Amino acid sequence: MLLKRLSAAFGPPGQEGEVRDLLRREIGPYVDKIWTDALGNLLAEKKGLEEGAPRVMLTAHMDEVALMITHIEDTGLLRFKTMGGIDQRILVSKPVVVGVKKVPGVIGSKAIHLVTPEERKRAFMLRDLYLDIGASSREEAEKLVTVGEGAVFNSSFCLLGDNRVRAKALDDRVGCSALVEILQRQYPVTLIAAFTVQEEVGLRGARVAAFGKDIDLALVLEATMAFDVPDSKPHETVTYLGGGPALTIMDRTLIADPALLASLRKTARERKIPYQLRRTGTGGTDGGAIHLTEDGIPTVVMAVPCRYLHSPASVIELSDYHHLVDLTSAFLSELTEGRADK
Repeated sequence: MLLKRLSAAFGPPGQEGEVRDLLRREIGPYVDKIWTDALGNLLAEKKGLEEGAPRVMLTAHMDEVALMITHIEDTGLLRFKTMGGIDQRILVSKPVVVGVKKVPGVIGSKAIHLVTPEERKRAFMLRDLYLDIGASSREEAEKLVTVGEGAVFNSSFCLLGDNRVRAKALDDRVGCSALVEILQRQYPVTLIAAFTVQEEVGLRGARVAAFGKDIDLALVLEATMAFDVPDSKPHETVTYLGGGPALTIMDRTLIADPALLASLRKTARERKIPYQLRRTGTGGTDGGAIHLTEDGIPTVVMAVPCRYLHSPASVIELSDYHHLVDLTSAFLSELTEGRADK
């Protein structure tokens, strides 16, 4: 299963090489041109069947939230900082792998027996934590890891029930996997696929991926937060598992193009493909950078709802993933000049 292999791949921001190599092999047979830019984005072009049809950019980011090694103690323990939006409360005792060698380690802290009553009143902060790779000295640790290397959660991909998946890095390997599936089909439009880097630290890859590509419109394939759990109120759910892909109206970085959004919703209704609206203005995606490129690019974001986002054990429903692929493919198959004008 491609999604399983993508989830397992090592890809902190700026260190996406393993993910990029995997994706290059997967999409090679289905595109006309493939290249990597100076920042590390993997780009591909798939020519459309109709002359003069729009040029559509499809994007998904390769990087995952991660840690960066910042210091090696004399004891061999490692200090680190977060890369991307990780809740510090979830870090303690989590297994990780460090660097391209995938050195195993665990995030440690003071034992519960030693925690003072005052310390029990707050969650562990980064300053309280360290990463243990089993080294007993700085010299031993330096043979295994270097300052600046990334570390990612070391958690397994597994099925929950018949239709749900638990894994790390579903944000945004689920978008990467969907984009690979979409590229395997033929469309009237020309596709520019962009598997971007460094999204989790500021949409950096997307800032250059769309430049100079003569793009008419862009679709961003993502994972987004679901808060459909018992302690949520109806107006707080944002998205929910099983409701289909979530279409963004607005987030912190983007107001979706109204005509494109309306056209996608029309396609979903006509094809009877479930979808939902993402009901929050927080967060951001590569769409925030793409829609500001050159003279502006009409952009929408389509996302798979995901519980426990940016954690070692995110959860998605596979039907939402399949409906994302189906809706995107249907929209591209019907897209001609002027379809999204109303």
